[in-house]
Amino acid sequence: MRYSLFDGQRDIIILIARVLLMVLFVLSGWAKLTGFDGTVGYMTSLGAPAPMLAAGIAVIMEFLVAILLILGFYTRPLAFLFALFVLGTALLGHPFWNMVDPERSANMTQFLKNLSIMGGLLLLAVSGPGRFSVDGR
Repeated sequence: MRYSLFDGQRDIIILIARVLLMVLFVLSGWAKLTGFDGTVGYMTSLGAPAPMLAAGIAVIMEFLVAILLILGFYTRPLAFLFALFVLGTALLGHPFWNMVDPERSANMTQFLKNLSIMGGLLLLAVSGPGRFSVDGR
């Protein structure tokens, strides 16, 4: 059996990871919720299908589901669903392959940031929420 320096701190580190992964989305989701008309306009400008529905899904995912993940509620399926959502936002919101610099560089960074977040979400989906969670109780 291997022992890691972090074994005794595993649950607190997973809690911190959940918060760090989701804080961006809670803040962004709140802004989308409180400025919903602007969110619909933004979805329209991106060419999102059904911009009102897309805005509603974004608010639900970024605000409600992000809070549920922080709390560790249905963590494994919601983390996987959130990873798919983040992939969708990367493809729709940051199509760097259709752009020229400097917009291309900025959007490629954002696209890759989304892929990194997906990695954290997939790891959370596999590892679970840890003891300090609704699921862990």
